Amino acid sequence: MDLALDQATKWLELFGDEIEKNKAYLSDLDTPIGDADHGFNMARGMEAVETSLAQKAPADLAGLFKQTAMALITKVGGASGPLYGTAFLEMSKQAAQTSELNSLLAAALAGIKKRGGAAAGDKTMVDVWEAVLPELAQGTLTDAKIDEAVEATKPLIAKKGRASYLGERSKGHIDPGAMSSGYLFKALLKAVA
Repeated sequence: MDLALDQATKWLELFGDEIEKNKAYLSDLDTPIGDADHGFNMARGMEAVETSLAQKAPADLAGLFKQTAMALITKVGGASGPLYGTAFLEMSKQAAQTSELNSLLAAALAGIKKRGGAAAGDKTMVDVWEAVLPELAQGTLTDAKIDEAVEATKPLIAKKGRASYLGERSKGHIDPGAMSSGYLFKALLKAVA
């Protein structure tokens, strides 16, 4: 399916709302296995995205994703700024050729994996992206499946990022980046519904 500019704009708005609503929870998730700031960092980033888009309305998808990427990279600390920033930057590059949603997201995932060096099973946002993208491509993605993908990070042992220092003790915790990615995909489903 092709992603229209208004759908993509709505997607970012809804994602920003979810992050704002859940910033304390996301930071709580980040407390036992990270820096305890994922939610607040992401909220600051999405606020910057909103401000940027309000100041200058993008003409196309490529512009929208590039502005989003720049706002996230400059405002979000920790690993999430560069990772989410890279995702949107790769979508921006891809959007110069196509507005096909699956190829935009595939480019984003490739960028995240390259930037973070994570693979499926490493207890990162990659786990959610890897689980969600095929379902989205088949038209079978639901909120419940997104929740399952997020929950599936709980028993994993972290192999990347700050959580990896904890080894076995990272088990039993949902990865905060996986949770925020869950919000990202739920917002997408709503925006394209």
